[in-house]
Amino acid sequence: MRLVVGVSGGSGIPYARSVLQTLRELEVETHLIVTSGAKRVMAAEGGPTLADLTTLASVTHDDRELGAPVASGSFRTDGMLIVPCSAGTLAKVAGGFADNLLSRAAHVTLKERRRLVLVLREDPLPRPMLLNMLAAFDAGATIMTASPGFYHAPETVEELLHFVTARVLDQFGLDVPGFRRWGEGE
Repeated sequence: MRLVVGVSGGSGIPYARSVLQTLRELEVETHLIVTSGAKRVMAAEGGPTLADLTTLASVTHDDRELGAPVASGSFRTDGMLIVPCSAGTLAKVAGGFADNLLSRAAHVTLKERRRLVLVLREDPLPRPMLLNMLAAFDAGATIMTASPGFYHAPETVEELLHFVTARVLDQFGLDVPGFRRWGEGE
């Protein structure tokens, strides 16, 4: 399996690290794109660094490199996810703007009718964002929120991250080891 993993400037870079770590453990080929906004958030939040993420990815692409393989529909992937997906990136996807590699790769993913999952982590949701979520959904994207469940009785932040990671990767038919589903293992 080959997935494009985008990281944009929304708060929640630890979700990206969790997803990349799990995909690495599942031996999924990952093509990472990190926006300049994401780099600013990393510096502000003091969590995972760019080096942390690139170490986990199979291939890393510069967001300004519009000639990268992931910018073309002829480059086969099994889909793309953007985690976290900022309001600005959501607006680009919803409007079909492709001014950087991340938004171009998302555009190509939709154009080729491949799965695109946008993981938002922003509240409250203003009307323009809700409209953009609907437009992206109508274009073929799956909209998810980084909203962990609690029925598995998490005790650590890592367990909360793991829950969201498992739900996101469910969208690609991937089973995440250690994920307890509702009604299982009680």
